[in-house]
Amino acid sequence: MPLPPWPRPHFEPGGGDAHLFYKLHGDFSKPPTISRSKYRTGGIPEGIEAVQLDRDRDAVGFRFGLDGPFADRMAAEHPSVLAAASATPGAMVLRGTIPDPDNLDYFRDIVGVITAFLDGGATAVFDPYRLDWWTPEEWHQKVFDLQAPAPLAHVVILLSEEAEPDRYWMHTRGMIKFGRPDLSMRGLTDDLLPGAEEVFNRFIAGQASGAQIPEGKTVDSDLVAGAWSCHHGGSMDDPDFNNVHVEIRRSGNA
Repeated sequence: MPLPPWPRPHFEPGGGDAHLFYKLHGDFSKPPTISRSKYRTGGIPEGIEAVQLDRDRDAVGFRFGLDGPFADRMAAEHPSVLAAASATPGAMVLRGTIPDPDNLDYFRDIVGVITAFLDGGATAVFDPYRLDWWTPEEWHQKVFDLQAPAPLAHVVILLSEEAEPDRYWMHTRGMIKFGRPDLSMRGLTDDLLPGAEEVFNRFIAGQASGAQIPEGKTVDSDLVAGAWSCHHGGSMDDPDFNNVHVEIRRSGNA
Protein backbone atom coordinates (compact mmCIF):
# COMPACT_ATOMS: atom_id res chain seq x y z
CA MET A 1 0.00 0.00 0.00
CA PRO A 2 1.48 3.36 -1.00
CA LEU A 3 1.85 5.89 1.78
CA PRO A 4 0.57 9.48 1.40
CA PRO A 5 3.51 11.65 0.36
CA TRP A 6 4.49 14.69 2.39
CA PRO A 7 6.18 16.87 -0.24
CA ARG A 8 8.22 20.04 0.18
CA PRO A 9 6.84 22.06 -2.74
CA HIS A 10 9.29 24.94 -2.29
CA PHE A 11 12.38 22.82 -1.64
CA GLU A 12 15.76 24.42 -2.30
CA PRO A 13 18.76 22.10 -1.83
CA GLY A 14 21.56 22.91 0.58
CA GLY A 15 19.38 24.34 3.32
CA GLY A 16 20.54 21.95 6.01
CA ASP A 17 20.10 18.51 7.52
CA ALA A 18 17.01 17.63 9.55
CA HIS A 19 17.57 16.46 13.13
CA LEU A 20 14.98 14.52 15.14
CA PHE A 21 15.04 13.85 18.88
CA TYR A 22 12.12 12.37 20.82
CA LYS A 23 11.96 10.46 24.09
CA LEU A 24 9.01 8.23 24.98
CA HIS A 25 8.34 6.77 28.42
CA GLY A 26 6.77 3.35 28.91
CA ASP A 27 7.38 -0.37 29.06
CA PHE A 28 9.18 -1.36 25.86
CA SER A 29 9.84 -5.00 26.70
CA LYS A 30 7.22 -5.91 24.07
CA PRO A 31 7.22 -3.18 21.38
CA PRO A 32 3.90 -2.76 19.57
CA THR A 33 3.27 -3.88 16.01
CA ILE A 34 3.54 -0.78 13.85
CA SER A 35 0.89 -1.09 11.16
CA ARG A 36 1.93 0.60 7.92
CA SER A 37 -1.66 1.37 6.92
CA LYS A 38 -3.03 2.39 10.32
CA TYR A 39 -0.13 4.65 11.25
CA ARG A 40 0.79 5.87 7.75
CA THR A 41 4.46 5.04 8.28
CA GLY A 42 7.26 3.17 6.63
CA GLY A 43 8.83 2.59 10.05
CA ILE A 44 11.73 4.31 11.76
CA PRO A 45 13.35 6.54 9.10
CA GLU A 46 16.82 5.74 7.84
CA GLY A 47 19.32 7.69 9.91
CA ILE A 48 17.24 7.58 13.09
CA GLU A 49 18.43 5.32 15.91
CA ALA A 50 16.16 3.83 18.57
CA VAL A 51 17.83 3.45 21.99
CA GLN A 52 16.12 1.97 25.04
CA LEU A 53 16.89 3.36 28.50
CA ASP A 54 16.33 1.60 31.82
CA ARG A 55 15.02 3.71 34.70
CA ASP A 56 17.64 2.40 37.14
CA ARG A 57 20.57 1.54 34.90
CA ASP A 58 20.37 4.72 32.78
CA ALA A 59 19.09 7.08 35.46
CA VAL A 60 20.47 10.34 34.00
CA GLY A 61 19.11 9.75 30.52
CA PHE A 62 15.84 8.44 31.90
CA ARG A 63 15.29 11.58 34.03
CA PHE A 64 16.08 13.99 31.17
CA GLY A 65 13.04 16.25 30.77
CA LEU A 66 11.21 14.98 33.85
CA ASP A 67 12.58 17.68 36.15
CA GLY A 68 12.98 21.45 36.08
CA PRO A 69 11.52 23.93 33.57
CA PHE A 70 11.08 21.28 30.85
CA ALA A 71 8.35 19.70 32.93
CA ASP A 72 6.64 22.86 34.23
CA ARG A 73 3.64 22.75 31.90
CA MET A 74 3.05 19.06 32.42
CA ALA A 75 3.38 19.46 36.19
CA ALA A 76 0.72 22.18 36.09
CA GLU A 77 -1.67 20.79 33.47
CA HIS A 78 -1.14 17.02 33.47
CA PRO A 79 0.49 16.03 36.78
CA SER A 80 -0.82 12.46 36.58
CA VAL A 81 0.76 11.98 33.14
CA LEU A 82 4.10 13.32 34.39
CA ALA A 83 3.91 11.06 37.42
CA ALA A 84 3.12 8.06 35.21
CA ALA A 85 6.08 8.87 32.94
CA SER A 86 8.38 9.05 35.96
CA ALA A 87 7.16 5.65 37.16
CA THR A 88 7.65 3.73 33.90
CA PRO A 89 10.38 1.08 33.79
CA GLY A 90 12.07 2.58 30.78
CA ALA A 91 12.28 5.12 28.00
CA MET A 92 12.86 5.01 24.25
CA VAL A 93 14.97 7.65 22.50
CA LEU A 94 14.48 8.20 18.78
CA ARG A 95 17.30 10.38 17.52
CA GLY A 96 19.26 11.00 14.34
CA THR A 97 19.84 13.01 11.19
CA ILE A 98 18.29 13.03 7.72
CA PRO A 99 20.61 14.68 5.16
CA ASP A 100 19.08 17.69 3.35
CA PRO A 101 15.63 16.06 2.86
CA ASP A 102 13.72 17.12 -0.26
CA ASN A 103 10.43 15.84 1.21
CA LEU A 104 8.91 15.33 4.66
CA ASP A 105 8.23 11.61 4.36
CA TYR A 106 10.77 11.01 7.15
CA PHE A 107 8.63 13.21 9.39
CA ARG A 108 5.44 11.38 8.40
CA ASP A 109 7.18 8.14 9.31
CA ILE A 110 8.43 9.26 12.74
CA VAL A 111 4.99 10.68 13.58
CA GLY A 112 3.43 7.31 12.79
CA VAL A 113 6.01 5.38 14.80
CA ILE A 114 5.55 7.59 17.86
CA THR A 115 1.77 7.28 17.56
CA ALA A 116 2.03 3.49 17.47
CA PHE A 117 4.13 3.50 20.65
CA LEU A 118 1.68 5.83 22.40
CA ASP A 119 -1.27 3.67 21.35
CA GLY A 120 0.70 0.66 22.57
CA GLY A 121 0.91 2.02 26.10
CA ALA A 122 3.66 4.66 26.17
CA THR A 123 2.61 7.35 28.65
CA ALA A 124 4.07 10.52 27.09
CA VAL A 125 6.67 11.82 24.66
CA PHE A 126 9.28 14.50 25.34
CA ASP A 127 10.38 16.83 22.54
CA PRO A 128 13.67 18.50 23.60
CA TYR A 129 13.77 20.79 20.57
CA ARG A 130 10.33 22.12 21.48
CA LEU A 131 11.14 22.04 25.23
CA ASP A 132 7.84 20.37 26.07
CA TRP A 133 6.02 17.09 26.55
CA TRP A 134 3.10 15.65 24.61
CA THR A 135 0.38 13.60 26.23
CA PRO A 136 -1.02 10.83 24.01
CA GLU A 137 -4.23 12.83 23.55
CA GLU A 138 -2.38 16.02 22.58
CA TRP A 139 -0.21 14.10 20.12
CA HIS A 140 -3.25 12.59 18.43
CA GLN A 141 -5.24 15.81 18.26
CA LYS A 142 -2.49 18.22 17.22
CA VAL A 143 -0.16 15.92 15.27
CA PHE A 144 -1.28 12.52 14.00
CA ASP A 145 -4.98 13.15 13.40
CA LEU A 146 -4.22 16.12 11.12
CA GLN A 147 -2.67 13.77 8.54
CA ALA A 148 -0.35 16.60 7.46
CA PRO A 149 3.08 17.93 8.52
CA ALA A 150 1.54 20.74 10.67
CA PRO A 151 4.88 22.53 11.26
CA LEU A 152 3.32 25.12 13.59
CA ALA A 153 2.58 22.31 16.04
CA HIS A 154 6.22 21.21 16.06
CA VAL A 155 7.89 24.61 16.38
CA VAL A 156 7.43 26.71 19.52
CA ILE A 157 7.47 30.51 19.61
CA LEU A 158 8.99 31.79 22.85
CA LEU A 159 8.78 35.30 24.31
CA SER A 160 10.96 36.77 27.03
CA GLU A 161 11.63 40.22 28.50
CA GLU A 162 14.84 42.02 27.63
CA ALA A 163 16.96 44.16 29.95
CA GLU A 164 15.53 47.34 28.47
CA PRO A 165 12.08 48.05 29.94
CA ASP A 166 9.07 47.16 27.78
CA ARG A 167 11.17 45.36 25.19
CA TYR A 168 10.81 41.70 24.27
CA TRP A 169 12.74 38.97 22.51
CA MET A 170 10.76 36.54 20.37
CA HIS A 171 12.39 33.42 19.01
CA THR A 172 11.59 29.91 17.86
CA ARG A 173 12.80 26.42 18.64
CA GLY A 174 12.20 23.34 16.52
CA MET A 175 13.00 24.34 12.94
CA ILE A 176 15.95 21.94 13.14
CA LYS A 177 13.42 19.12 12.58
CA PHE A 178 12.99 20.50 9.07
CA GLY A 179 16.66 21.28 8.45
CA ARG A 180 16.11 25.02 8.57
CA PRO A 181 17.28 27.84 10.87
CA ASP A 182 15.22 29.10 13.77
CA LEU A 183 14.02 32.70 13.96
CA SER A 184 14.78 35.60 16.30
CA MET A 185 13.53 39.19 16.69
CA ARG A 186 14.76 41.47 19.48
CA GLY A 187 13.70 44.84 20.81
CA LEU A 188 10.01 44.26 20.18
CA THR A 189 7.41 46.50 21.80
CA ASP A 190 3.89 45.39 22.73
CA ASP A 191 2.40 46.79 19.53
CA LEU A 192 4.81 44.76 17.39
CA LEU A 193 4.21 41.36 18.99
CA PRO A 194 1.18 40.31 16.88
CA GLY A 195 2.94 41.27 13.66
CA ALA A 196 6.15 39.52 14.68
CA GLU A 197 4.20 36.33 15.40
CA GLU A 198 2.53 36.56 11.99
CA VAL A 199 5.95 36.93 10.34
CA PHE A 200 7.27 33.94 12.30
CA ASN A 201 4.32 31.75 11.35
CA ARG A 202 4.81 32.60 7.69
CA PHE A 203 8.54 31.83 7.79
CA ILE A 204 7.97 28.61 9.76
CA ALA A 205 5.49 27.32 7.17
CA GLY A 206 7.64 28.41 4.23
CA GLN A 207 10.83 26.86 5.55
CA ALA A 208 9.08 23.62 6.47
CA SER A 209 7.89 23.43 2.85
CA GLY A 210 11.54 23.64 1.79
CA ALA A 211 12.10 27.34 1.11
CA GLN A 212 15.22 29.14 2.31
CA ILE A 213 15.46 32.69 3.68
CA PRO A 214 17.97 34.66 1.60
CA GLU A 215 20.57 36.70 3.47
CA GLY A 216 19.35 40.28 3.74
CA LYS A 217 15.76 39.46 2.81
CA THR A 218 13.43 42.26 3.86
CA VAL A 219 10.31 41.54 5.88
CA ASP A 220 7.11 42.44 4.10
CA SER A 221 4.33 42.87 6.66
CA ASP A 222 1.96 45.71 7.40
CA LEU A 223 1.85 44.51 11.01
CA VAL A 224 5.53 45.17 11.76
CA ALA A 225 6.35 48.86 11.65
CA GLY A 226 9.64 49.89 10.14
CA ALA A 227 12.15 48.18 7.88
CA TRP A 228 13.40 44.76 8.98
CA SER A 229 15.85 42.39 7.30
CA CYS A 230 17.04 38.80 7.80
CA HIS A 231 20.59 37.80 8.73
CA HIS A 232 21.93 34.28 9.24
CA GLY A 233 24.06 33.49 12.28
CA GLY A 234 24.54 31.40 15.37
CA SER A 235 25.71 27.81 15.69
CA MET A 236 24.33 24.38 16.45
CA ASP A 237 25.84 24.69 19.94
CA ASP A 238 23.73 27.74 20.87
CA PRO A 239 21.61 26.53 23.83
CA ASP A 240 18.85 29.05 23.05
CA PHE A 241 18.12 27.29 19.77
CA ASN A 242 20.21 24.08 19.50
CA ASN A 243 20.38 25.25 15.92
CA VAL A 244 21.58 28.05 13.70
CA HIS A 245 19.13 30.92 13.38
CA VAL A 246 18.02 33.92 11.35
CA GLU A 247 18.08 37.22 13.22
CA ILE A 248 15.38 39.58 11.91
CA ARG A 249 16.72 43.06 12.67
CA ARG A 250 15.59 46.59 12.10
CA SER A 251 17.50 47.83 9.08
CA GLY A 252 20.51 49.81 10.18
CA ASN A 253 20.96 47.85 13.45
CA ALA A 254 24.18 45.90 13.90
